[in-house]
Amino acid sequence: MTQRDRPPPEAFLRAAAQEGRGKLKIFLGAAPGVGKTFEMLSQGMARSKAGVDVVVGIVETHGRAETEALTRGLEILPRRAIDHQGHMLTEMDLDELLARRPQLALVDELAHTNAAGSRHPKRYQDVEELLDAGIDVYSTVNIQHIESLNDVVASFTRVRVRETVPDTILDQAEIEVVDIPPAELIERLKEGKVYLPQEATRALGHFFSQSNLSALRELALRRAAQAVDAQMLDHVRANALGGTWAGSERIVVAVSEIAGSTGLVRAAKRIADALHAPWTAVHVETARTRQLGPDEHQRIAAVLALATQLGGQVATVPASTVTQGLKAFLLDARATQLIVGKSVRSRLFEMRHGSVVDRLVRETPGVAVHVLPFEEESPSAIGRAQLPSSTMSPWGAPSGYLWTFAWVVAVTLIGSGLFHILDLGNVGMLYLVPVMAAASLFGLRTGLFAGLASSLAYNFFFLPPTGTLTISNPENIISIFVLLGVAFVTSQLTSHVRVQADLAAASARTNAALAGYLRHLTSLKDPAEVAHAACEEIARLLSLRVVMLEQGSAGLSIKASSHAGPNLETMEMAAAQWVKDTGQPAGRGTGTLTASDWRFQPVQAGDRILAVLGLAQEDGRDPVRSDQLPLLGSLIDQTALALERLRLESEMRDIDAMQERERLRSALLSSVSHDLRTPLTSVLAAAGELRRKYPDPLLDTLEGEATRLNRFVANLLDMARVEAGALKLHLEPVDLTDAVSGAVHDTRRSLDGHPIELNVAPDLPLVMVDPQLFHHCLLNLFDNAGRYGDPGTAIIIHAKRTIDGLVLSVIDCGMGLPAGREAEVFETFRRLEGSDRSASGTGLGLAIVKGFAEAMGMTVKAQNRDDGHGACFSIDFPERLLVRPPEETLDI
Repeated sequence: MTQRDRPPPEAFLRAAAQEGRGKLKIFLGAAPGVGKTFEMLSQGMARSKAGVDVVVGIVETHGRAETEALTRGLEILPRRAIDHQGHMLTEMDLDELLARRPQLALVDELAHTNAAGSRHPKRYQDVEELLDAGIDVYSTVNIQHIESLNDVVASFTRVRVRETVPDTILDQAEIEVVDIPPAELIERLKEGKVYLPQEATRALGHFFSQSNLSALRELALRRAAQAVDAQMLDHVRANALGGTWAGSERIVVAVSEIAGSTGLVRAAKRIADALHAPWTAVHVETARTRQLGPDEHQRIAAVLALATQLGGQVATVPASTVTQGLKAFLLDARATQLIVGKSVRSRLFEMRHGSVVDRLVRETPGVAVHVLPFEEESPSAIGRAQLPSSTMSPWGAPSGYLWTFAWVVAVTLIGSGLFHILDLGNVGMLYLVPVMAAASLFGLRTGLFAGLASSLAYNFFFLPPTGTLTISNPENIISIFVLLGVAFVTSQLTSHVRVQADLAAASARTNAALAGYLRHLTSLKDPAEVAHAACEEIARLLSLRVVMLEQGSAGLSIKASSHAGPNLETMEMAAAQWVKDTGQPAGRGTGTLTASDWRFQPVQAGDRILAVLGLAQEDGRDPVRSDQLPLLGSLIDQTALALERLRLESEMRDIDAMQERERLRSALLSSVSHDLRTPLTSVLAAAGELRRKYPDPLLDTLEGEATRLNRFVANLLDMARVEAGALKLHLEPVDLTDAVSGAVHDTRRSLDGHPIELNVAPDLPLVMVDPQLFHHCLLNLFDNAGRYGDPGTAIIIHAKRTIDGLVLSVIDCGMGLPAGREAEVFETFRRLEGSDRSASGTGLGLAIVKGFAEAMGMTVKAQNRDDGHGACFSIDFPERLLVRPPEETLDI
C-alpha cells in the first residue's frame, strides 16, 4: 500500500471515537407541520415491529390526532417533573432512559431548551449523552434551528429563532429530509392540521407565506446535501478510495503573489455562487516562497484575506513544487473544479521551465481546470514576480565554487599518485566524489560546474594524449557525459530532498513552538501573567511588537505588551475597538482601517471576545507574512483557551462562594423564623384564651400585633423557601372572586378604615394556581395597600380579561412610587425612601409576592396610577393558566 492509498490518521481517530457510540438520525424539515414527528414515529414503529427495542423518550404531538395514534403501540417513558421556583415543569427523564438502555430512543424537538435544573441546558446535549452510551437516537429539527442558518432565516422571515443546535450535530448524523410542497403545507394549515384555525390565519400572513416556505425548503435540501457530501468525503478518506466523488461541486482556486490573484478569487466566488458550491483559496508554499520579499508576502496575505471576506475557506500547503502541492490538495479535498491563472510568459521561459497550467491539465484528469489570464502587468513587475527577492545570486555562493575547485584539485592529485596502481576507468570514478559532494551541498549549478571541471581535469591529466583537451579514444567521451549526468541527477535529487527537509524542519519548529507555548500557558494561574506571556512569546516567535488590550469600564486599555511604552494613536485605538465590536481583524494588512501601522486580531473563545491583540513591525512594514498566518492563528487560539480557562475558573470560585453565602443566609433565616414561631404560637393561643375570658381592648391589641409578627415570621420562612427553590406546587382551578374575598376577610385589620371597591366579574375564567401560595400573594398585596394608602381612601381590586390572559390589579391612593424605581420595590428587604413605601415594614411582603407568582408562572409589576395619586400592583395570568381552553401559540 502506498502513502496515497493509506487512510489518513484522522480517519482512524474518527473511527475510534465512533466505536461503541450510538447512531443519530435526524428528520429535517423546512417548517412545522411537514410531518417530521409523524415520520419519526412511523419509522420507530417499523423498527419496533422488526424486533428492535424502541422507547419514546419524549414526543410533542401538539394535539394532532394522527401523530398521537402512532405513539400508542410504543413504550413511552414517563416524563420527569422539575420544580423550577415552585413551578412544576416536565422534561425527558434522561437518567431513566439511560437506565432503561433501549436499542433506539425517539427524542423529538432536538433544539428544545430544557427547564432550569436539568442536567443539560439543551436537549441536543441529552442526545449526545445517549449516543455516548451506545443508544441509537431518532430526532427531529427544523432548518431554522440550525446555528449557521439562523441569520439567513431571520433575514427573510423576520423571525429570529432563539433555540439553535450546532452544525456539528448535523455533520455526524444521518439526515432524512421530510418535505412537502409549500402549497400542500398551506392547505394543511387552512384545514387546522398544524395549528388551531385562529392561529393558522395569523401564521399564513406572517411566517408561513409561499415565498418563506419556498426559501426554507431550498435551505433544508441544500443543507442536507451539504451534510451528506461531507459524510461521503469522510467515508472516502477513511477507506482511501480514489477519485473526486463529485456528488456536488467543490471548487479550489490557486493564488500566488502575482497581483492578478485577486481577480481569480472574485471569479471563484462568482462560480461558487452560481453552482451553490463551497470553495477554497489555496496558496502553495515552496522553497521559493521563503525567498520572496515583503511586497510579495503582503500581496499573498491580501489575497487570502479577500477570500475570507468573500466567504471562502483558505489554506496554505507546503510542498516541493506548486504542481505537487496543488495535486495533493485537490486529492485530499476531492475538488471537482480548479481555477488557476495564466501568466504572460515568453516562449523561451516555457521551454526552459515548462508550464504549471499544462502539467495540471495533464495530471488532474478528474478535475475541470479553469484557466484565466492574469491582469496585464509591466515587464518589470513580471520580472519581480518571477525572480525571488533574495540577496543570494541564483548561481550560488562563490564559496561553493571555491570548495568545488579545491576538491577537484585534491582528487586530481590523489589520482596522479594512484595512477600506476589503478586503471584509467577507476581513476575516472574518483571524480564522482567532488561532483556528488558539490551537487549535494551547493545545488544544481555548482554541481554542473563540478562535473565540467572534473571532466576537463580527467581529460587533461589522464586521457591520452595527456596535457591536451583532445580525446584519442571515443569511448572516453562516455566518461565525460557520465560525470555531467551524475552532477545533474544528484543535484536535482538533493534539491528535492533539501526542500522536503526544510518543510519538515519548519513544521517541526512550528509544532515545537506551539507545544512549548501551550505548556507555558498551562502553568500560569493569573490572566495578567497569560497576557504578558502571550505578548512576549508571539513577539519572540514572529519578531514583532505585540500589545494586548482588554475592555474596561473606560473602554479598551493596554493589558500587556512586549516592549515598554507602546504608543497607540487614535487610529490604532479605533481599529482595536472595531475588532472588539465585530470580531474581525483590522489594521495594516487587512481590509479595514489599513492606514494604521498596527494589525489587530481578536482573541476569541466561542462568541466571546476576550481581548484584542495588536501586532506591528519596528520599520512600519506589514506585521505578518502570509506564511506566518497559520502559526499566528494557532498562537492566538491557544491564548484564548488559556484566558477562557482562567475566566471560567474564576467564575466557578465566585459561584461557589455565592452559593455558600446563600446557603448560610437561608439557613439563618429558617432557623431564626422557626425559633420565633414556637413562642409566637404560644402567645397567640394565650392571648386568644384571655380575650375570650376577659374581654379587653389591650388584649385585642396584643393579639393583633402578635398576629402581625407571626405573619412576618411566615414571610421569612416563605422567602427562604422561594430562594432555596423548595416550593412544592399543587395547582388547581381557583375562582378569583372567592380567592379575593377570602384574602380581604383575612386582612380586615390591615384594611380597617379603607373602603373596598371590588371589581371582579363573576364570569371570568378560573385560574390554575396553588391556592395557599396565591392566598399569601393576595394577603401581602392587600396588607401593603392598607398600610401605604392614605387613611380613609378606597382600595380598588380590579380584574379584567386581556388578549394574552388576565390581569388582577390592587390599587391604593397614596404618595405612590419614586419614578423610574418601580421594579426595586420587589427586591428583598428593600423599602424605597422618599415615598410612601418608606413606612415601617420588613421589605419582604412584595418580594414574596414576586417569588410566589413567578413560581406559579405569573408575573407581577408595579407602577404609579395615571393620576399620580397612589400605586398599582398587578398580577398577570398568562393564557395557559386559564382553565378556559388556551389558544395554541405558534411553534416555529
